[in-house]
Amino acid sequence: MKPKPTAADVPMFAALPAEVRAGLDRLLVWRRFRAGEEIIDRQSETRDVFFVGEGKVRVVLYSVSGREITLDDIGPGGHFGELAALDGEPRSASVMAVEASLVASLGDEAFRRVATENPDMALSVMRRLAAVVRTSSGRILDLSTLGANNRVHAEVLRLARAAGVRPDGSAEISPIPVHSDMASRVSTTRETVARVMSDLARQGVVKREKSALVVRDVSELVLLVENVRGDF
Repeated sequence: MKPKPTAADVPMFAALPAEVRAGLDRLLVWRRFRAGEEIIDRQSETRDVFFVGEGKVRVVLYSVSGREITLDDIGPGGHFGELAALDGEPRSASVMAVEASLVASLGDEAFRRVATENPDMALSVMRRLAAVVRTSSGRILDLSTLGANNRVHAEVLRLARAAGVRPDGSAEISPIPVHSDMASRVSTTRETVARVMSDLARQGVVKREKSALVVRDVSELVLLVENVRGDF
């Protein structure tokens, strides 16, 4: 049986003084979620901040018709829920477990107090929020300037860069992206994603292997996306 996680296992808290982490250990509430289980309901009035210890969670919005729109996937070491904790406003999205996950929660008052008293932690929070803004800006640009096919290209490019471009210019995305998940992220249909991915495979841009999608030349994807953006 694995030992119970502590504040030291949360990257944001790892550099805090030992006495501060000891205090957080008394406040953190660890809970396991099943795949598909909801962690945050957008309609809830909670203000806790959450930290992913194991597994993966997904930040989502739902349209009036019930269509799921994926905003982000967060894995071990990541956190979410800080917006409501900082400004006291309602939740901006719902969060669900994509796979079996271990997540810790911390009350908003404790989160603000620790962040205020520890500048390095506050800077970490600001960097995370800056990354969210940059990602959102990029997606707004894609939705405004790219057609559905090119939005799929842009999403594959994003995943390739996140996986890391190798010295030979290729990238290995693992696990293989699920078409329905990609469709949710780029506001299109699963069928469109399947068709575009087949076209990329036929053109030799990507190759599907047993447990990964290999982008043979990331620069080709860059051209596919940037050439279209250059028309606007």
